[in-house]
Amino acid sequence: MNDFFTLTQSPQGVAHLQLNRPERMNTMAPAFFPALRDAVQTLSDEGRTRVLVISSTGKHFSAGMALDTFAGQGAMLDTSNARARLSFQDSLQRLMDCFSVLDQARFPVICAVQGGCIGGGFDLAAVCDMRFCSADAFFSVQEINIGMAADLGILQRLQRLIPPGLARELAYTGERLPAERALGVGLVNAVLPDAEALLAHVMNLAAAIATKSPLAISASKLALNHARDHGVAASLAHMSVLQSAVFDTAEMGQAIMAWKSKQDAGFADLNPVAQL
Repeated sequence: MNDFFTLTQSPQGVAHLQLNRPERMNTMAPAFFPALRDAVQTLSDEGRTRVLVISSTGKHFSAGMALDTFAGQGAMLDTSNARARLSFQDSLQRLMDCFSVLDQARFPVICAVQGGCIGGGFDLAAVCDMRFCSADAFFSVQEINIGMAADLGILQRLQRLIPPGLARELAYTGERLPAERALGVGLVNAVLPDAEALLAHVMNLAAAIATKSPLAISASKLALNHARDHGVAASLAHMSVLQSAVFDTAEMGQAIMAWKSKQDAGFADLNPVAQL
């Protein structure tokens, strides 16, 4: 239990993490990040989750980091001397890792955005496998408007999601990218009329993905992520090793029979990850 989100899971393996501070525009305080990290890591380690949906409540998806966080003078923000700056670097890397866990999870992550997706909220959306939004949604690299460079991954990921020139325009100006243009440049997969239709669409997609072999889905995510970060030759070499590890004719036979009969294959969950 935490003050930032609820987490539920269906018997079919669809997990739903919903931000639940609408009265604060779903802003993120420092405690949000380890709570998110631990929740996602647990889902991935347990092996029962086939898909994770991240959505929100209220008018806006998230307004990012709570501004009062930057007003504090705690050790985490101290850059007054060399030792403090070294600690700052380590603290920031750990903060980044709290979002990177979504990229490393053994299942796809689908983000449903309504209203504003601002600052850290944009970082969160960008690390997900897919993004869908409502017609009133907009995206903004807000950090530039408060005198800082965005530092939780959006500058590193956005250029791989949309044209680099547009990514730089957003990063330098802090201007809003509205839903229809986000669709046009490929940031989101679809625009739905409102938040209700958005969530229904995303949950239907998640349910469809959850019927597929979790072994094949996890391997596909590993291959896609590797190809994103490496060249074609290196990625093909990686694929040959990966496929040799996960190729399972029994799983394939089960999938083919289910596909032909139009029935649920009833695939086994992934094995849990050993806890050290």
